[in-house]
Amino acid sequence: MTSHAASLLTIFGASGDLSQRMLLPSLYGLQADGLLPERMRILGTARSALDDAGFRALVAEAIARFVPKAEQDAATLDALLARVGYQPAVVDDGDSMAALARRVQAEREGGDVVYHLSTAPRFYATICDALAANGVAGPGTRVLLEKPIGHDLASSIEINDGVAASFDEDRVFRVDHYLGKEGVQNLLALRFGNALFEPLWNARHIEQVQITVAETVGVEGRGDYYDHSGALRDMLQNHLLQLLCLTAMEPPSQFDPGAVRNEKLKVLQSLRPIGRDDVASETVAGQYTAGAIGGAAVPGYLDELGRGSRTETFVALRAHIDNWRWSGVPFYLRTGKRMARRATEIYLQFRQVPHSIFASGGASVQPNALLIRLQPEERIELLLMNKTPGLDRAGLRLSQVALDLDLHEEFASHRRRIAYERLYLDAIENNGTLFVRRDETEAAWRWVDAIRDGWVHANLAPRPHPAGTWGPGSAVTLTERHGHSWRE
Repeated sequence: MTSHAASLLTIFGASGDLSQRMLLPSLYGLQADGLLPERMRILGTARSALDDAGFRALVAEAIARFVPKAEQDAATLDALLARVGYQPAVVDDGDSMAALARRVQAEREGGDVVYHLSTAPRFYATICDALAANGVAGPGTRVLLEKPIGHDLASSIEINDGVAASFDEDRVFRVDHYLGKEGVQNLLALRFGNALFEPLWNARHIEQVQITVAETVGVEGRGDYYDHSGALRDMLQNHLLQLLCLTAMEPPSQFDPGAVRNEKLKVLQSLRPIGRDDVASETVAGQYTAGAIGGAAVPGYLDELGRGSRTETFVALRAHIDNWRWSGVPFYLRTGKRMARRATEIYLQFRQVPHSIFASGGASVQPNALLIRLQPEERIELLLMNKTPGLDRAGLRLSQVALDLDLHEEFASHRRRIAYERLYLDAIENNGTLFVRRDETEAAWRWVDAIRDGWVHANLAPRPHPAGTWGPGSAVTLTERHGHSWRE
């Protein structure tokens, strides 16, 4: 793979919410650390009728609002603004797209161009067609696509085909911002950089795996979008399945885009389908009603939406990976809005010791476990059995203790980075390792579509549960009937 640093980053949807909250602050962080190529320009485009000066004012305002005060620096901001320009464009208007293409040609100065489509996915093919028609989609250009790529397999294929007509697959970078998070990448370092874990990372030693992505927020003004997607499509199809892949994949031959993504794809292809006969026993859908979070009353989903709906805001399921490494190990996945606390974590519970020598003293031996927390703070805990201090005449008493690596404390001198800093840097340098390949996206949709089809066929409505809880009671039953319980 030839590595050409980009000389131009063009952001579609540059005046939008994602751009102001995440993209522009990420570029500011890269500027502050001297990581942007010296001559690289940043060209914003959207429907908004701004000029260069107007967009620079918007960038400055976004930095002031969304970058921590302690990290704001006038010289860094000035250096970033010196790179920035703006060209208004309406994606389905030929004249304005031709004008944008002329601006791209003028700004690129012979280097590579990265297009970031921070727009609704229905515009992806239209934008790519227009770029190609105007001669600015050839070699030396690449495109970043925001998820979701479609709302099912058929629409995903349609969008991917539309993009592929203008951009070869190795120039298409599909963003799942979870893959830019420090803790997610650290999962790879933990597994493949330590001799301690890899020999134990299999069905012989691991009893169960739990992956939780819990949010305390509701739909926050995204009600219409969310009501068309739901938790299964919005979160499970991409974020949770990506975490599953990184947890379960075989060691890649090397840390490069092809090798890593090949191993992730094998995991998705090994997932046992959950079809019409299995959805009732292997999945749970829920929808939050009014409740309380952190002592404050919050409305139910239907109240926020303002109408009736059968869209799930919570989903839990029991997945199996039918391969040599993971045969028989359940992977419990759950995600939801308005849950008890905000958490993104991966929990691996090891098998019990084969025989306890402490049973006569009444000491219970809890299984060892590894907890990898990604949000709200990044830390790794290894749960071990330890002697409880004291003079025990009836035999040793044991307690479970945590070997705790607090990554913020350990790396206190390192600035917390926004996930898009990593993703932008990789896209600018043409490194696709942390982006999602087309066949991965479509394999994930194929698996999720079977679950959705099973729900529709069985006419399963989401079960109500109060906001501020861990989902409906049937989610508890999902694990407990197999002798397991959720980590809360």
